[in-house]
Amino acid sequence: MGVFFSYILLGLSLAAPIGPVNAAQMDRGIKGGFFHAWFVGLGAVTADAFYMLIVYMGVVHIVDTPFIKTFLWLFGGFVLIYTGLESMISAKELKASHERTAEPLYKSFFAGFIMSISNPLTILFWLGIYGSVLAKTASSYGTQTLILYSCAIFIGLLTWDFIMAAVSSSFRKLLNERILTGIAFISGLALIGFGLFFGWQGILLLIQH
Repeated sequence: MGVFFSYILLGLSLAAPIGPVNAAQMDRGIKGGFFHAWFVGLGAVTADAFYMLIVYMGVVHIVDTPFIKTFLWLFGGFVLIYTGLESMISAKELKASHERTAEPLYKSFFAGFIMSISNPLTILFWLGIYGSVLAKTASSYGTQTLILYSCAIFIGLLTWDFIMAAVSSSFRKLLNERILTGIAFISGLALIGFGLFFGWQGILLLIQH
C-alpha cells in the first residue's frame, strides 16, 4: 500500500511544477470558476493518458522524430502565445463580482488538452518517468501491478487538478478586483513566456535539420 501512495505522490509532483497548464488553470479559475479550471486540468490529464498509452505500446519513437517534435514546439508556441494574449486582453474586463464568464466547459477542456498534447516536454517526461516505471514494474510484478501503479499516478494528477481548480476559483471571493486583474495578467504573461520558449526551441530544431 505504501508503494501505491508513493506513486500517487509521484503523480502530484509531476503536475505541481509551474507550467502552461497551471497558468491556464489559474486564469480560467479566476474568470470562470472551479469547473472551468478543473476542465483545463482534465484536458491536460487526457493528453497525459494519450502519451502514457504511446509509451506503453512502444510507439513513442513515432512522436519523437525531429519533424514531429519541431511541429509540436512551433504549434505549442503559437497556442500558448495566442492564449496568453487573449488572457491579458480579457484581464482588463475582469470584475470582482461573483458573476462568471459564460465560456463553454468544452473550450476549457480543449485548451488544456492542446497545451499538453503539443508540449514536447510532455513526451520526454512520460518517456523518462513512465518508461522507467514501465520497465521496472513489468519485469518485477507484471501487467496487473503496472495498471495499478498507473492508476495511482493518475490519482495524483487529478488531485493536483482539483487543488488548482479550488485555489484559483476561491481567489475570486477572497481578493479585490485590482489583485485579480493582476493575477490574470501575470498568468497571461507566463503563457506568452512559455510560448516564446516553445517557439524558440522549434526554430532551433528547424535550423539544426
